[in-house]
Amino acid sequence: MTVAIALSSMLSALVLTLALVLPSITGPTVPFGVRVPARRAGDPTVVRQTRIYRWRVLVGGLVAAVVGGAIYGVTGETVLLPLSVVVLLGVFYGCFFLANHEIRAAKAAGGWYEGLHQGIAVDTGLRTDPPRFPWLWLAPAVIVTVTTVVIGVVSYPSMPEMLAVHYGANGAPNRVAAKSVGTAFSLVFVQIGVTALLAGIAAAIFHSRPDLDPAHPVGSARWYRQYMSLGSKALLGLAAMIDVGMLGSSLLRWTGTVTRWAPLMVVLPVLAAVVVAIMVLAGNNRERDEGEKDTGLTHRDDDKYWRGGLFYVNRDDHALMVPRRFGLGWTLNFGNPKSAMFLAGVVVLIGLLITLRLGG
Repeated sequence: MTVAIALSSMLSALVLTLALVLPSITGPTVPFGVRVPARRAGDPTVVRQTRIYRWRVLVGGLVAAVVGGAIYGVTGETVLLPLSVVVLLGVFYGCFFLANHEIRAAKAAGGWYEGLHQGIAVDTGLRTDPPRFPWLWLAPAVIVTVTTVVIGVVSYPSMPEMLAVHYGANGAPNRVAAKSVGTAFSLVFVQIGVTALLAGIAAAIFHSRPDLDPAHPVGSARWYRQYMSLGSKALLGLAAMIDVGMLGSSLLRWTGTVTRWAPLMVVLPVLAAVVVAIMVLAGNNRERDEGEKDTGLTHRDDDKYWRGGLFYVNRDDHALMVPRRFGLGWTLNFGNPKSAMFLAGVVVLIGLLITLRLGG
């Protein structure tokens, strides 16, 4: 099995598994991005669309794998293998939008919100007594980066005069460049950029607007504080694992080691971190305060702010980030002008990192 096949298979398996389990780990009152009253969480339409969605994703994933394998068998071009992952992502989102449309239509036709008292809950303590940023969780990424710098500086005089700066789909180096500070330490710049980017996102999480349950505001506020803490730690852990991958890749470059499994030095640590983060966040179930009485309120129907159940656009909301409706984590408020600035900064940073990585 070639490196390209191994990587494509692992990514496809991860995407397919995640797509199948997402409905189970999403909040029960936002099935497929549609806000529904708690009493409608188990509505036959929701149950049926969840089942249909999973069948569609499973069949689509199998078809994508077969087509990708067939194309590779005919052409022998490993560079085409990642297309199966792209196709699978397209199938995933296509199935999501179909389920979103059907549930939204059933909600409107059935008048699911008629006669209900809608409300919102606010945790003012997030401003007066916010959770602390987990600085200790940033330490591993910083330590790995500093270690990479020290090893690089010490070994620089003995490095080969020509360094492998890029690897092909088969894992063999296909581009070399003369030794210089830029070529030798380009991956260190990637480490610094990735660590800064993910640390910045982790910090932004603590300024996100929570989506609290007005029926049980105390329990949901406590849950959200824990969720923020876990989410930021997961991002910082991901940064550390990416830095570990960059360290391994740098060692290969500096020692002149040639191995067809070189790309896995970066991918495997990142995949492991992603899987662990998903398991931790998914296991953080929403909880209620057993002594807390139901207020009788239900979430307000705010579907108009969610385009397709995925994109949040609300110019009246000053929050930059809000919890995702489908899946785990947070998303930007695209109605906030700051989101455009944030995205522009991320794009520029990613562009610089790619330039450094490819330019070697």
